Amino acid sequence: MGMPMEVNTMIVTKGKEERIGKNDFSLVKSGYRLYPIDIPVSVRKTKNSEDIGTAYIKKVSWEKNETHIVYELTSLHSVN
Repeated sequence: MGMPMEVNTMIVTKGKEERIGKNDFSLVKSGYRLYPIDIPVSVRKTKNSEDIGTAYIKKVSWEKNETHIVYELTSLHSVN
């Protein structure tokens, strides 16, 4: 039996991110997703929106058909 998995090269928050530190955020996405760790990735509010910043993903974990990521926002392009 296979496991459906999506490979992502950017973080799309849809406004559901949660601040857990000064520049650290947590985000839960549905399904199993694979993200690059320790390299800069774009952060966007929606898939088709402009980049709002750059982040480094620190941790990825899968549980109950969800992907939990923790990332550090290293630059912010806009405050909105």
